[in-house]
Amino acid sequence: MKLTSLIFASLVRRMPCRPIVLSGPSGGGKSTILTRAMKEYPHSFAFSVSHTTRQPRAGEEHGKHYYFTEKEKMQAMIKNGEFLEHATFSGNTYGTSKKTVEEIENSGKICVLDIELQGVRNIKNSHLDARYILIRAPSIKLLEERLRARGTETEESLKKRLQHAEEDLVEIEKNPTLFDKVIVNDDLERAYKEFVDLLREDLEKTKK
Repeated sequence: MKLTSLIFASLVRRMPCRPIVLSGPSGGGKSTILTRAMKEYPHSFAFSVSHTTRQPRAGEEHGKHYYFTEKEKMQAMIKNGEFLEHATFSGNTYGTSKKTVEEIENSGKICVLDIELQGVRNIKNSHLDARYILIRAPSIKLLEERLRARGTETEESLKKRLQHAEEDLVEIEKNPTLFDKVIVNDDLERAYKEFVDLLREDLEKTKK
């Protein structure tokens, strides 16, 4: 019995970690929670870097923040079925590469896909066996307070973010099975523990 348990445990450790698809409006605490988890478990996570047709912003690096890609090449990749999902925002196309996700899975790390709601729906229709996690503020009012406290938003950009967050919440209420787990970040410590506990099995696999 003991030998069987050891064999089973060994097989579990060899199984690839399930990717996580993270979503949630800016100000909900998603980045704070993920950054903390990546610091606590430095060998466990790897970001899936998206492709985009938009131009790099100041300080952004090709291959680190995005793969900045010409429109013609991006269209060819879409036609060839190279993306798990792709979407267009403000005239620019973004996509999640199948190859990038596979390389992270093969490395033994937990692949992190930080995706907008539209992309989440598209990935749901793909082959990817992922955990779908939404991290959000408890209310739009509190979300607005957090965004204002940052001091990085104009009134116009703030209005767009809040409108986007409200639309997402309506969509989620209509489709409650879209996410495996919804973490309401009304207390950061509790929300962080909830996030880590959800990934506990895969975090054990990635320990060095």
